[in-house]
Amino acid sequence: MANWIDALAELQAQGEAGVLVTILEEHGSTPRNAGSKMVVSATALYDTIGGGHLEYKALAIARRLLAAGTQQPHLERFSLGASLGQCCGGATVLLFEPLGQPRAHIAVFGAGHVGRALVPLLASLPCRVRWVDAREQEFPDALPAGVSRVVNDDPVEEAERLPPGSYCIVMTHNHALDLELAAAILARNDFAYFGLIGSKTKRTRFEHRLRERGFDPAVVQRMRCPMGLAAVKGKLPVEIAVSIAAEVIATYNADFGQHSASHEPIARLLPRSRRGQALPG
Repeated sequence: MANWIDALAELQAQGEAGVLVTILEEHGSTPRNAGSKMVVSATALYDTIGGGHLEYKALAIARRLLAAGTQQPHLERFSLGASLGQCCGGATVLLFEPLGQPRAHIAVFGAGHVGRALVPLLASLPCRVRWVDAREQEFPDALPAGVSRVVNDDPVEEAERLPPGSYCIVMTHNHALDLELAAAILARNDFAYFGLIGSKTKRTRFEHRLRERGFDPAVVQRMRCPMGLAAVKGKLPVEIAVSIAAEVIATYNADFGQHSASHEPIARLLPRSRRGQALPG
């Protein structure tokens, strides 16, 4: 059994989906190690959460999630006893994280310095990226897997063609084009995330112009500008790119662990004596 970290890297390199299984809580006479992990693919099992009937049942659940193409994390509580072939009481909570399926469809408008630093980062995540610019010569010769180059003299057309729920990142070389893209994206108002590169001054100027066009201030507030996590500081293109990528990750993981197949909250899945306490991070 390969280490679970190596297994995830191998599956990603092969473009194969998998499920990361983690023990969150364990209570019983022979407790397992909380935090133990294993990775399940359609044909293989990597690492272990301690073996036995629990691992067998976890494997079956993970394979069902893979077959269903599920992308949401899933929590499952097991009562130790006859159902797991044990004679003692107790409970185990497992977290199932499907990986390898696209978590986000991202459109990056602009192939400048920050765009060239950002797109490879996004491509290394479980995302699909459409990289849009009117200037074909700005794109690198080779693109990472999962990235589509789109050359269009009118990038606004591409904003109007995006599927609902897209992540939109605008960082073109032209402020007037940024404004038109912002207007097109906000007019749809069906995006999961919209970030615009720029300063607070640029945001104020854009807000004023968008209000003049009749946009609802509540819709305009959905625009992230400046975008990126404030805690990730720096002015270099790669530093800005890391900040933006971190915010994208934080956004698509915002509902992490909130739903399971039974739609039970975490507090109800944990053993009663531990309810209300924070889960280990």
